[in-house]
Amino acid sequence: MPRKNAKPPQSSCSVEATLSLIDGKWKVIILYKLLVGGTLRFNEIRRLIPAVTQRMLTNQLRELEADGLLIRKVYPEVPPRVEYRLSERGRSLEPVVMALKVWGDMNLSSERARAA
Repeated sequence: MPRKNAKPPQSSCSVEATLSLIDGKWKVIILYKLLVGGTLRFNEIRRLIPAVTQRMLTNQLRELEADGLLIRKVYPEVPPRVEYRLSERGRSLEPVVMALKVWGDMNLSSERARAA
């Protein structure tokens, strides 16, 4: 289910189409946290990403859900409990997200070595 306010694709480029799903400052980080942490509640994600505001996290989670990359489950409890987990489509981004992590690890370590 595509987002209501999603940008229409400008070209048939598969890289552009992929980036349109994971654009946004926090989406790839959210995907990574769900990949390594499994099912997480909203406040758990917020604690894992302390720099994100509550509003921004809510918006990014809604967009990821609308794009079919994660599944939101609400438990009928008081207070309500909401959990997020990756869908199969979201899990299929694992090689992409992990490649970004590997590249970041290599480049951050070389930057630190140069600074020392």
